[in-house]
Amino acid sequence: MIASLAAFAAVALVTPLLTRWLGRRVFPLIALAPAAAFVLLLTWLPDVLAGNPVVEVVPWIPQLGLAISFRVDALALLLALIVTGVGALVLLYCTQYFDDDEPALGRFAALLLSFAGVMLGLVTADDVFLLFTFWEATSVLSYLLIGHYTGRKESRGAALQALTVTTFGGLTMLVGLVVLVVAGGTTSLAELVAEPVGGTAGAVGIALVLVGAVSKSALVPFHFWLPAAMAAPTPVSAYLHAAAMVKAGVYLVARFAPGYADVSVWHPLIVVIGGVTMLVGGWRALRQADLKLLLAYGTVSQLGFLVLVTGFGTRDAALAGVALLLAHALFKATLFLVVGIVDHAAGTRDVRGLSAVGRRMPVIATIAFVAAASMAGVPPLIGFVAKEAVFTAFLDATATGGAWAWAALVGAILGSVLTVAYTARFLWGAFFTKSDAGPTTLHPTGTLIGVAPGALALASLGFAFALPLVEPLLAAYADELPGSTEYHLALWHGLEPALALSALVFGLGALLVWRRTRVARLQAAMPHTIDSGRGYLAIVSALDRFAAGLTTFIQARGVPGYVAVIATVFIAGLGVAALRNSTWPDAVRPWDLPGQPIIAALIAVAAIAAAIVRQRMTAVLLAGATGYGLVLLFGTSGAPDLALTQALVETITVVVFVLVLRRLPRQVAMRSQAVRAPFRIAIGVLSGTVMAVIGLVALGARVRPTIAEGLPALAVEAHGRNVVNVMLVDIRAWDTLGEISVLVAVATGVASLIFISGRTGGAPRLDVPTMRRERLRPLPEQADTMRGARASLADTEHEADAAGEAAATRQTWLLAGRTLSPRNRSILVEVLVRLLFHPAIVLSVFLLFVGHNAPGGGFAGGLVAGLALVARYLAGGRYELGEAAPIDAGRLLGIGLLLAAGTATVPLFFGGIVFESSWFEADVPVLGTLSIGTSTLFDVGVYLVVVGLVLDILRSLGAEIDRQREDADEHGLPDAIAPDDDALHPDTPHDERRAVAASGIAPADEEARA
Repeated sequence: MIASLAAFAAVALVTPLLTRWLGRRVFPLIALAPAAAFVLLLTWLPDVLAGNPVVEVVPWIPQLGLAISFRVDALALLLALIVTGVGALVLLYCTQYFDDDEPALGRFAALLLSFAGVMLGLVTADDVFLLFTFWEATSVLSYLLIGHYTGRKESRGAALQALTVTTFGGLTMLVGLVVLVVAGGTTSLAELVAEPVGGTAGAVGIALVLVGAVSKSALVPFHFWLPAAMAAPTPVSAYLHAAAMVKAGVYLVARFAPGYADVSVWHPLIVVIGGVTMLVGGWRALRQADLKLLLAYGTVSQLGFLVLVTGFGTRDAALAGVALLLAHALFKATLFLVVGIVDHAAGTRDVRGLSAVGRRMPVIATIAFVAAASMAGVPPLIGFVAKEAVFTAFLDATATGGAWAWAALVGAILGSVLTVAYTARFLWGAFFTKSDAGPTTLHPTGTLIGVAPGALALASLGFAFALPLVEPLLAAYADELPGSTEYHLALWHGLEPALALSALVFGLGALLVWRRTRVARLQAAMPHTIDSGRGYLAIVSALDRFAAGLTTFIQARGVPGYVAVIATVFIAGLGVAALRNSTWPDAVRPWDLPGQPIIAALIAVAAIAAAIVRQRMTAVLLAGATGYGLVLLFGTSGAPDLALTQALVETITVVVFVLVLRRLPRQVAMRSQAVRAPFRIAIGVLSGTVMAVIGLVALGARVRPTIAEGLPALAVEAHGRNVVNVMLVDIRAWDTLGEISVLVAVATGVASLIFISGRTGGAPRLDVPTMRRERLRPLPEQADTMRGARASLADTEHEADAAGEAAATRQTWLLAGRTLSPRNRSILVEVLVRLLFHPAIVLSVFLLFVGHNAPGGGFAGGLVAGLALVARYLAGGRYELGEAAPIDAGRLLGIGLLLAAGTATVPLFFGGIVFESSWFEADVPVLGTLSIGTSTLFDVGVYLVVVGLVLDILRSLGAEIDRQREDADEHGLPDAIAPDDDALHPDTPHDERRAVAASGIAPADEEARA
C-alpha cells in the first residue's frame, strides 16, 4: 500500500509538466495509476475473503506507539475499489470534458489524482493519527478542487465553506480519537474496534468521532456545504461528492459500528441525524431547478440514508448498508457525469431551459435512466437489491422491539418516497419535452464522453445479476456485527413485507409527482425559520467582526502598540507563574571569566541606547552590537558553533535592516507615539526581569539527570564529533526540518510584501535590451520633457552598452559595476569583493561538509554564501546580483526543502524509520577519511534553503526596491523610498495609509504630481 501511495504522489508531481506537453490527453495517462491500484486490490480479494487482511506496518515513533500502518480488510477493500475504480473512470471522462485551453489544467489533474491517492490512504489506514492526516488532506485537496475556478466568487466561497466545516469536524474528531487512544492504550483502529473503550471515555470519544463523520458526509446540521460545492467542475462533483470524499464519514461510521453500536450515545445520534438528513435533503431536492443542485441535495439525502443503515448495528443492516454504499457510488457518479454532458451540450443545467434533450441524446438518456432507476430502487438494479435489504433489516429489528428500529424504518420509508419523487423530477427536467418550451439547441460533444458514465451504469445493472460474486466481500464485513447470517442479497425474495413496502414507496412517490404543484405550493409556504447555511454565514460574519474589532483595538497604534500587548501578556502570564515557583537554585555563579560581566554591561548599554536614539540607522547598529556581544559570550563559554552562527546571523540581520530602512524615514517618529515613554520603560524593565527570573527558575528546576552526558556517545554513533551539528541534522532533525520550513515561509512572505505580481524568477541579468527596457521607461505625460533629456538618455544608453560589452567579454572586476552611478561606485570595494567572493563560497562549502565533526554545518555555510551574495549586491547593484546567482530563489528554496524532507521519507522505502541515517565512508588522499551520510544530504538541503532565503531577500528588499527607485526617478516622481513622517501619521485614514504603503508616495506628493 505504501508503494501504491508513493506511485500516486510521484505521478501527481510530474502531471503538471506532462500536461504542458500532452494537454487534456494527460488524463488517460494518469488514470493508469488508479487503474493499476484497482487491479492490485483485486489480487488481494482472495486473502481478504479468507479472513487474512493485508497489513503493512512501518514503525514511526515506537515510544508513542505510532506507526505508518495500513490494514486492508473487507470494508477497506470495498471502499478502496470504489475510490480507485470510479477515480480511473472520472479521469478518463475529464479527457472529453475539458478543452486544452482550460485554465490550470495541469494543476487540476494533479490535484484530482492526489485526492484519489489520499482517499485510498484514508480508507486503508489503521493508525488513527495516520487516518486523521489523510482525513485533513482530503479537506485541503477538496478546497483546492472546489475552488478550481479562482476567478469566480462563488467557487472561492464554496471552497472556503467546505474547508471550514470539514476542518472543524476533523479537529473535533481528533479530540475523540485522542480520548479513545488514551483510554484504549493503542493507536490501532482495528484494536480499538476489537476491544472497544467503555464507560464515559468511550461515549465521549465516539460522540466526538461521529461529529467528524457528520461534517465530512454533509449531514444535518452541516449539510449546507455540499450543495454550495457544486460550483466545482462536474468531475469533482462526480468523484468527491458522490463516490469518494463524502463516503469518508460513512466509512468511519461503518468502521466503528462493530465495536461501538451498543454505546448509549450511538443510536440517538445515528438514527436522528441520519433520518432527519434523509428527509431534509429529499425535501430540498424537490425544489431545485438546477440539475446539479438537485443531485446535490439528493446526495445529502442518500448520505443520511447510508449513515442510518450502516450505523444501525445489526448484521443485516450492515450488509444492506454496504450494498447501498456500492450502489450509491455507481448511480450518483453516473448522474453527475451525465449532468456534465448535458450542460456541455445545452449550455445550461436549468430544467426550465431544457426540452427534448432525450430524443437527440438517446444513449446519454438511456444511461441516465438506468442510473436514476437504481437510485429510486427500481428492479432489476443494484439499488433495488440494496433498498430491499434495508427494509428487511429494519422490519426484522422492529420484531424484537425498540423505538429506534421503528424510527429508522419510518425514516427510511419516507426518505425513499422523496427519492422516487426527486428522481422523477430529475429525469423529467433533463430529458423530457416541455409543452411550454421549444427543443433546446444542443452542441456536439465528444463521442467517447459517455464511456465513463456508461460503464458505471452498466455496473449498476450487472452487479444486480452477479450478486454471488459481489456478496462475499460485502458479507465479510457485515458478519463482524451481531445477528443471524441467514439473509442474503437477491433480486427476488418472493412476496414478502419488504416488497410491499417498496410498492408503497413507489405509490406515494408517484402521488408526489402527480400532485407536484400542490407540493411546490406547500414548500413555498413553509417559513425558512431554520437554515443552516444562513446560520453558518451569520457565525462567520460575527467572527469576522469580532476579529476585526479585536485587531483594531490591539493594533490601533501600530506595531509598537501590538508589541506592547504581546510583552504585557508575557509579563503577566510567565511573571505570575515565576513568582509562584517554589524551586530556586541553591547557588548562582555570576560568571565564568572576568571578561563576561564587562561584555554583559556593554550589551546592556547598547540595548538601552538603541531604545532612546532617534536615528534609525544608529538604532540598527546598536541592536547589532547587542548581538555581537552575545557572540563574545558564546565564544568565551566554549560554544564556537553558536558563536559562529550568531555572528553570521547578526551580520545578515543588520544588512536586512539596512535594506528595509530605505523604505522608512531616517528619523524615528517621536510625536503621537502609540506607547508613552514611562510605559515603554516599565514594559522593557519588567520583560527583562521576568526573563532573568525564568532563567534562575530553570537553573533550579532540574529534578532528573541531564541528558547532555549521553549526547557525545550519540554523536559518535551518528558518525560525528560535533554534538551541536549532529543534534541539528540527526538527533533532532524534525526540529530543523520545521525551522527551515519556516524560513521558506518567511522568504515567501517577504517577496509577497514587495512584489505586486510575478514573484518568481531571479534578479535581472546583464542584457542590453533588458537594461534599456527597465531603465528607460518615461511616463506618457513626460514625453515633452524627454526632448530636454537627450544627452542624459544617450549617456544611460552608453552605460548599458558598456555594461553589455563587459558582460560579454568579462573584462571587468565586477560585471555590473559600470551600471552604477559614479557617485555610488567604489573601485576598491569592487576589487575586494571580486577577490573574496569565490574564497567565501569555497569557505561556505567547507563549513557545510566539516560541520559534522567541527564548527560549521549547513546553516553556517549557507550564511557565509549568503554574505558573499550580499557583498556582490552591495558592490555592484541588482544586475551584479543577477550575474552572481542567475537562479530563481524559489526553486532553490524548494529544492533544499525537498532534499531535506526526502532524507526523512526515503528510509521508509528500505524498511527503515523516518530520518534513519546511513553512511558511506572512504579514505581520500589529502582529505583523509571522508564520511558522507543521509544527515549530510539533509545538511545540504539546509544550506540551499538558507542561501535561497538570503537570495530572495536580496531580490525583494534589494533589487526590486532598486527598480522601484529607478522607476520613480525616471518618471519624475518624488522620492518613493523615504516618505515624509506625516504621510504615515497614525491619524491618517486607513485606506490612505494602505495606498501610501503600496506606493511609497505621500498624499502631498500626489498633489504635486497633479
